[in-house]
Amino acid sequence: MDSATQQSIDVLSRALDQTAEVLSAVPADRLSDDTPCNDWDVAGLVAHVVAGPRNFVTMASGGEPDWSAKPPLPADWTAEFRSAADDLMRMWNDAGESASPGAVDSQIAEFAIHTWDLTRATGQSIDLDPQIAQRSLDFMSGALTPDNRGDVFAPAVALPEDAPVYDRLVAFAGRDPHAHGPS
Repeated sequence: MDSATQQSIDVLSRALDQTAEVLSAVPADRLSDDTPCNDWDVAGLVAHVVAGPRNFVTMASGGEPDWSAKPPLPADWTAEFRSAADDLMRMWNDAGESASPGAVDSQIAEFAIHTWDLTRATGQSIDLDPQIAQRSLDFMSGALTPDNRGDVFAPAVALPEDAPVYDRLVAFAGRDPHAHGPS
């Protein structure tokens, strides 16, 4: 495996750990709260995030997961996520030379953005890893164009270049970083 791919896999591992930390701090009394993700309340977003690693494994195996499905919320969402994240990491570590840094980086971006969404929606003050956000922003800046945003990503929100990297990432993904609490 080349060093760029290994670096992507290492950052994905940190992103999954960060997501698990945020999931473990989601209070049950906030599950019906709104999130920066317009389609989901906290319960729906948690369920979507928990389903993410398994959906990525399904995709890598040639399957077509239904990303728009509303999966049920597991009773122990952190344990369920951690188990699925371990499977995802095992898949990438076993992939060897066939591992694609672009595919890994897209997964990092998915978890980085939704982890930020959950911290904002639930009032968590966890310091999110700026390297995860930067890798996600670098990937998305090259992959997401005005023509392929579809219904998933709103137009980018303008921010100053010196804004915190997580703010720039979510703004690029079409979220207003100031709409759901302080940076």
